[in-house]
Amino acid sequence: MRVLFTGGTGKAGRHVVPYLINRGHRVLNVDLHPLDHAGVDNRIADITEAGQMFDVMQSYAGFDELDPGTGVPRFDAVVHFAAVPRILLKTDNECYRVNVLGTYNVIDAALKAGVRKIVFASSETTYGVCFADGERRPEYLPIDEEHPTVPEDSYAMSKVVNEVTARSFQRRSGADIYGLRINNVIEPHEYARDFPAYIADPALRRRNIFAYIDARDLGQMVDRCLATDGLGYQVFNVANDDHSVDLTSAGLVERFYRGVPVTTPDLPEGFYSNAKAKRMLGFRPEHSWRMHVDGSATP
Repeated sequence: MRVLFTGGTGKAGRHVVPYLINRGHRVLNVDLHPLDHAGVDNRIADITEAGQMFDVMQSYAGFDELDPGTGVPRFDAVVHFAAVPRILLKTDNECYRVNVLGTYNVIDAALKAGVRKIVFASSETTYGVCFADGERRPEYLPIDEEHPTVPEDSYAMSKVVNEVTARSFQRRSGADIYGLRINNVIEPHEYARDFPAYIADPALRRRNIFAYIDARDLGQMVDRCLATDGLGYQVFNVANDDHSVDLTSAGLVERFYRGVPVTTPDLPEGFYSNAKAKRMLGFRPEHSWRMHVDGSATP
């Protein structure tokens, strides 16, 4: 597929874009900074500028596309990851402005350019746990896509608004628009660097609901979204199968989640459910932190 990818130079994008290229897709990375990777076409553009988004949605990806003499090809899909990636980087109102306005501009321009498949990055933070003031526990376990999304912070608020925006665009257009509630993205080099501390002090992972998503498995998730048509508007949790700490599910409940209702007959291996993505998209995570760090589950 011919894919326009916003934010491909960011932490997640710089792994997802190469994954998509290796799967045979052509990718135009739209970002404020280019991604230096073989096979990637780059365009410098600002998602908060509607005119720039309308331009890139109807532009050549590279010089080779001039050769056929048949005009500008249409993008088959848009993957929108560009955003201020968390709180405490920019002012709260700027984080909200960039993320909300940028998502509106990208989806609007994509649909008006005839794109019928859009995948956008939402966030685990929509559930209100990650950036809560103090401790907020889930309303039930495991957290699935039906769990309430009532966050307190500007970043997560922007992601909730983006989901509403996307759903409204899908209602009018009938296109496939899939939102990914992405958990904490882990790059391969971060396992050896960070996970020994998580093993020693599991409480460090409480705000992430003890979950994570390997950046390479996030690439697989996006590819599965591109390959799966006809779902209309959907949101999917994106996480690996296991916890990011060296505790069993029962051990985590005992230490952190006493009294939180469990809605499944058996405690799952992870509390951030990816069951919907597995069922509807065929998502199958392939990477675990245990492949990189010694550890065995303990009570």
